[in-house]
Amino acid sequence: MKYNSPITDVKGIGAKTKDSFAKMGVYTVGDILLSFPRTYIQYPKMEDINELTSLTEEHHAIVARVQRTPVVKNTARMSLTLLDIGSEGHKMQLIWYRMPYLKSTLTFGKYFVFYGKVTIKNQKYVMEQPVIYEVEKYQAMEEQFMPVYSLTAGITNNLMTKTLQSVLSQENLLMDYLPAEIRKENELCEYNYAIKQIHFPDSMDTLISARNRLVFDEFFLFLMGIQYQKEATIKEENTFSFKQDSFVEDLIAKLPYELTGAQLRSIGQIKEDMSSPYVMQRLLQGDVGSGKTIVAFLMMAWCSYSGYQSAIMAPTEVLARQHYESYLKLCQDFGLNYPVIFLSGSMTAREKRNAYERLQLFPNAMIIGTHALIQDKVEFAELALVITDEQHRFGVKQRDVFAGKGHHPHILVMSATPIPRTLAIIIYGDMDISVIDEVPAKRLPIKNCVVNQGYRPKAYEFMEQQIKEGHQVYIICPLVEETENSEGENVIDYAKKLSRELSPEIQIGILHGKMKPALKNEVMEAFEKNEVQILVSTTVVEVGVNVPNATVMMVENADKFGLAQLHQLRGRVGRGDAQSYCIMVNTSSSKTAKKRLEILNKSNDGFFIASEDLKLRGPGDFFGIRQSGDIAFQLADIYQDADVLMKAQEAVKDLLEEDPLLEAEEHQVLFQRMQGYMETIIL
Repeated sequence: MKYNSPITDVKGIGAKTKDSFAKMGVYTVGDILLSFPRTYIQYPKMEDINELTSLTEEHHAIVARVQRTPVVKNTARMSLTLLDIGSEGHKMQLIWYRMPYLKSTLTFGKYFVFYGKVTIKNQKYVMEQPVIYEVEKYQAMEEQFMPVYSLTAGITNNLMTKTLQSVLSQENLLMDYLPAEIRKENELCEYNYAIKQIHFPDSMDTLISARNRLVFDEFFLFLMGIQYQKEATIKEENTFSFKQDSFVEDLIAKLPYELTGAQLRSIGQIKEDMSSPYVMQRLLQGDVGSGKTIVAFLMMAWCSYSGYQSAIMAPTEVLARQHYESYLKLCQDFGLNYPVIFLSGSMTAREKRNAYERLQLFPNAMIIGTHALIQDKVEFAELALVITDEQHRFGVKQRDVFAGKGHHPHILVMSATPIPRTLAIIIYGDMDISVIDEVPAKRLPIKNCVVNQGYRPKAYEFMEQQIKEGHQVYIICPLVEETENSEGENVIDYAKKLSRELSPEIQIGILHGKMKPALKNEVMEAFEKNEVQILVSTTVVEVGVNVPNATVMMVENADKFGLAQLHQLRGRVGRGDAQSYCIMVNTSSSKTAKKRLEILNKSNDGFFIASEDLKLRGPGDFFGIRQSGDIAFQLADIYQDADVLMKAQEAVKDLLEEDPLLEAEEHQVLFQRMQGYMETIIL
């Protein structure tokens, strides 16, 4: 078996399982080795039921003797298998659903370990659906780290574990491509060892060592790719000539509000770049609601005024369509007679053909779209400026293809991710950086509150009052619909429940990722027009949607979201002049969850939230709350692992000083690995 061997070379993997693995992006032995666990279960020490004095949020392992025969009860819906364990005063009821065969498994007089979450119901300890182990088997597992993987239909965690154990029994499948001196200098373990320990760690120390090595690799390959491109690319000559008069300043003067100093500074920097001898490569970074979109519009209008095309690519059709409507209105308000062209994947073939023709017909058009802008059939006439919005949603290759559509157009990348400037300088390589670090003057700070589920009736009353005043409401749920073992509110059932709780004249809409693009757009348009007063949605509204009339954001199961994601969601309100509110419903009893949400409660500053979240998580939280909007590394986190990022940068710098184009024979394996990595990483 080799690294590039098909997954079917692993014993027990047939055609059906191969297809299921393919849905996870696993085609080869190497692919499954790089499918890292999303978390681990550390089995607790066995407890006698008489020693159980307090409950934790973690699972318990109760060792007990079966002293009576289990009872099987058949209800209209399912069969229940019930067993009481323990003695008087320390009893626990065990409940299994649809597992009547356990009656013969649980031998009278024998000791077993029952593993699961313990709750108290009717003043009695209860464990539902516990896993049963023989005592000897559990003792062998005790204190081990058992990996838990992200799965798809047809693939169980047990199958993943067995497959990986089979693959890892082969020695040295992976070549360690890092030069020995870099490993030694940064105290990094060998690559095969790291892969084995990340899947099946012997201890916390070996897990830390393995993760440290693999995090270093992710940063190293990414930074190497960025810097290699920088070294290999000569600065492109700027072939565009923009009119140097007061056009942009005149538009700014016509705005019904004043731009912030940070917006004006960013506009000046972008204009200077686009007028320089070389093509612009600039990152425009600004917190949610800081006003990046108007900066993008003004720069695109300047392109049209100078006779060139410009294009902005948004990550979702909802956002792209919203940009389109916004640009049409702004052009009308400013009296600008420039063509505005929209292109998305959900358009009909006829609509697309019409858009393609207009791209050729109007060399000064403003173009707005989704990934459809980088399809082969799309040809631009005079593309001078390319803007990608919320850049972390696009792959490096996608951005390169987009930029390649014109004759070396200027590149502007917009991001709302609160990355500290020092890290941004490293991550974005040779890009210049503009930061919008001020909020528009008229916007009032959002008022936040963290509440428990008992607050819902008051929240609904408050929403009704806001709607009576002409405003609108977002409600965010973590799930689309109810599924087996799902924990948390779901959009479909919540909307039904809400319609029973609120006045019948209030219109409620639903929005989630499983809906067809046309239906999503229809719902969002209805919400924008205030035909829908409450939008019950998943996090699809997280990126950039702009409804200034919305003043309330209520997040159900807020404890299940990352802080940066909650901050992005909160940014959907507070976009108009009215006071806005964010209600976060905490359904967890965990002290950590409470502390995390309290950070959001106290601050609306994305940079502060990111740094405080980092302090709370600490280096031991390997697979905790991922920052929504971060560069999507598999393991690495730019906040938590900032020190490793710095070390990787130094190593890359030293290596490229020695061999700028990685032409040395000993660097060929590294070069190939870097190229493969840069094709897959998502920014």
